Amino acid sequence: MTAMQQLYLLVPLAPLLGAMVAGLFGWAIGRTFSHLVTIAGVAVSCWASWLIFQDVQAGHSYNGTVYTWITVGSVSMQIGFLIDSLTAMMMLVVTFVSLMVHIYTIGYMRDDPGYQRFFSYISLFTFAMLMLVMANNFMQLFFGWEAVGLVSYLLIGFWYTRPTAIYANLKAFLVNRVGDFGFLLGIGVVLAYFGTLDYAAVFAHAPEFSSQMISLIPGSSWSLMTVICILLFIGAMGKSAQIPLHVWLPDSMEGPTPISALIHAATMVTAGIFMVARMSPLFELSQTALSFVMVIGAMTALFMGFLGIIQNDIKRVIAYSTLSQLGYMTVALGASAYSVAVFHLMTHAFFKALLFLAAGSVIMGMHHDQDIRNMGGLRKYMPITWITFLIGSLALIGTPFFSGFYSKDSIIEATHIAMEHGMAGAGFAYFAVLAGVFVTAFYSFRLYFLVFHGKTRFHAHEPNELDAGHEESEEHPGEEHHGMPHESPWVVTVPLILLAIPSVLIGYFTIQPMLFGGYFNGAITVDGALHPAMPDLQRDYHGAASMALHSLSGLPVWLALSGVVLAWFFYLRRPEIPEAIKHRFALIYVILENKYGFDRFNDWFFAGGARALGRFFWHVGEVKIIDGFFVNGTANLVGWFATVVRKWQSGYIYHYAFAMIIGIFALITWFVRVV
Repeated sequence: MTAMQQLYLLVPLAPLLGAMVAGLFGWAIGRTFSHLVTIAGVAVSCWASWLIFQDVQAGHSYNGTVYTWITVGSVSMQIGFLIDSLTAMMMLVVTFVSLMVHIYTIGYMRDDPGYQRFFSYISLFTFAMLMLVMANNFMQLFFGWEAVGLVSYLLIGFWYTRPTAIYANLKAFLVNRVGDFGFLLGIGVVLAYFGTLDYAAVFAHAPEFSSQMISLIPGSSWSLMTVICILLFIGAMGKSAQIPLHVWLPDSMEGPTPISALIHAATMVTAGIFMVARMSPLFELSQTALSFVMVIGAMTALFMGFLGIIQNDIKRVIAYSTLSQLGYMTVALGASAYSVAVFHLMTHAFFKALLFLAAGSVIMGMHHDQDIRNMGGLRKYMPITWITFLIGSLALIGTPFFSGFYSKDSIIEATHIAMEHGMAGAGFAYFAVLAGVFVTAFYSFRLYFLVFHGKTRFHAHEPNELDAGHEESEEHPGEEHHGMPHESPWVVTVPLILLAIPSVLIGYFTIQPMLFGGYFNGAITVDGALHPAMPDLQRDYHGAASMALHSLSGLPVWLALSGVVLAWFFYLRRPEIPEAIKHRFALIYVILENKYGFDRFNDWFFAGGARALGRFFWHVGEVKIIDGFFVNGTANLVGWFATVVRKWQSGYIYHYAFAMIIGIFALITWFVRVV
């Protein structure tokens, strides 16, 4: 094994080792050593990822097997690594964001009794995500896919004494199983037709199946590649929270804030985006699947953004922005601008992790009150948190020269190109991503202004029926809301500063190599003749600075500015207007408050249907058939037989003598007939 191959192994195994030490021996080694060993594991993984990234930049890639797990006939199930430009970028993003979250957790979870357990979980989560992105075959991809789902279940329900946390982690687990069922079916179809689960072999033979038709329903033929791609994308819909499998993500805010940042920034929710980009050689063979992907992404980007406008929990506003941004990435995938989607994945990882961690800092400063209606004027109390939160918000809304601008503007332009070339669904998608710019700016700066500007609303806060639930800590039950807000300790603010730097700069310096410099050559496949988004984007690109300056005359920047100004006017100058609008358009508000009825429908149809089916099986199967027929029926039959036989047990000797005579007579008669 070469030194570089040893580094490949080190990347996922270092966090795994830290997770095992903290998880199994945390009770013995204590808090300090538990966080040191897990942070060291992720830091080593980040350092190794950087060395691997430099090696890939030098032109080296790797696709090999670590070991063969099992062989069934001609099919081998293997653990292996595919190290190329896409993998190297994902490894760097995952390990860096995870390292920042680990350091931040020292301050955020310092008083929590599950301190060691939490560090073990987040390191295990990092290991699972790294196994997913480094996989060179579908079997290992599925292992990492399910592992991140399992650990997210443990993390969302970390405070397992709270019913809302248990409900949220169960909801996340079950909704993801729906998507994973489609994902597993897609992998099964790949295995059935290609006879292998190895990426390279499947991608090499995919064009041979481009015209293959299969009959799922008698009399109806479907393209094999369309079926495979849509089934795989159903898995991405669950993991990356696309409509209608998005319902788990806002509720996952019940977990501690550090894991909200880790799940929603660089790891679990972006797994679906990464998977579709990795499967680009398959998706390029199905225009139907690409249109399906684009429309689902557009619906998520727009309609989930609307829900962010009415949220009052600081973390839930950011959670709905995550849903919306995942929709943007999915739209880019549908436009065959895979590299743009992955570029936005990278920039989003930094500024969204920054926003979540800054929100956690606000929650700490507010003594774990998460309601933005109880905040205001925090800028002077928490200056570092304020400036870093502002940077994250500016990046999120696509402010020119900030990292989010370059990726978001490229998505909008790619969608416009797809629309011009007549792609099905692209017209709606272009409208959705444009409207989403205004919506994102409005709810992002509504949050920013209500938290950091305006009059303070936390002095002498008197409890009442409406906000009685905020007198206790949302994340630390029993802790009272008291004292003045305060800036967080350095273990919290340092990660904020380190995440703020790439949130400003990384888009400017990486857009040219990642989108137009051939960085993803060999890792992502695009048919430029059929899907011209990337070639057309490259033709119109004249440098990062020129792109930012040119955007000042474009519609997206002015839509974003309009959203910011409107939020400032509504929430700092005329706060009575939002209340008036709320009452004037009460029906729309109720629809948004009920999240379009998805949760209610799921509770009524799926959960209620499952309960009704369970009651039916209990009443008919258990009570009537099993208990009534087999158990009690058998007992009743024996009882009836005993009642009949009991009539012959009279106790009179002459009855028994008569029966003996009859019996002997019958035997003699039978014997004589036989002889």
